[in-house]
Amino acid sequence: MEQVRKEFVTDEKAKKIALHVSGVSVAGNVLLSLFKLLAGIIGHSGAMISDAVHSASDVFGTIIAVLGISISKRKSDANHQYGHDRLECVAAIVLAVILLATGLGIGISGVEKIIKGNSKGAAIPGVIALVAAVVSIVFKEWMYWYTRAAAKKINSGALMAEAWHHRSDALSSVGAFAGILGARLGYPILDPIASVIICLFIGKAAYDIFKDAIDKMVDKSCDDETLEQMRGIISKQAGVLHIDMLHTRLFGAKMYVDIEISADGTLSLEEGHEIAQKVHDAVEKEFPLVKHCMVHVNPV
Repeated sequence: MEQVRKEFVTDEKAKKIALHVSGVSVAGNVLLSLFKLLAGIIGHSGAMISDAVHSASDVFGTIIAVLGISISKRKSDANHQYGHDRLECVAAIVLAVILLATGLGIGISGVEKIIKGNSKGAAIPGVIALVAAVVSIVFKEWMYWYTRAAAKKINSGALMAEAWHHRSDALSSVGAFAGILGARLGYPILDPIASVIICLFIGKAAYDIFKDAIDKMVDKSCDDETLEQMRGIISKQAGVLHIDMLHTRLFGAKMYVDIEISADGTLSLEEGHEIAQKVHDAVEKEFPLVKHCMVHVNPV
């Protein structure tokens, strides 16, 4: 999970990063959609017109992602004393469902075309439609990597879902390219076959995003590697004789940690508190994603 020594990003900075990436995404999708729609109409390509609609739908997904991230970064209040982090998971789940629906739509359309197989007499797409497909593939793949990098930086499931939405659009454009090229070469069947394959890739991405969001919603513990690293940090602190308990839970993009340690029973209350404080500070320093760490000292 790459929890250790990860660059610390404040909630305010994370929100700014998400807003900036989302702004680039919305502007890019609007321009790309208009270009592909125009290319589809001029080039007589139904596949490119459908791809333009797909790109336009990404704007809706981006709005959901940025809303989820913005709300999740709100500070704690009287009614939400543990913050709003889990609302980002809700946004990720919504985007995963949209992504799955997109994939199924592409797949079902491909299967229907394969079954019908009546492509004779259809207008041959123009070169401009082929060019538009290439432009879309390059731009959407770049948006995937750009958004993915930002999602990893701020540990955002919603933004990662948005990144995969960009890749689904790139894959859709690959299908459109194959269909347009196939039609120009006399093999229109390549379009629906490519659509079915793309559907499987998009479905797998939607499942991964959905599972990750659910894990963060149901207090799943951290991975074993992170736990072992945390145990090592705790054990190194002066005065810690034994780790009696170490419980972790994912809370949105953050972690909560509960620790029980054993210390010399003859120490004063103040000395025991100092040991607990050292453990607390060390854990939060080495694991920036820890939002709250509670340490209890048992006497030996």
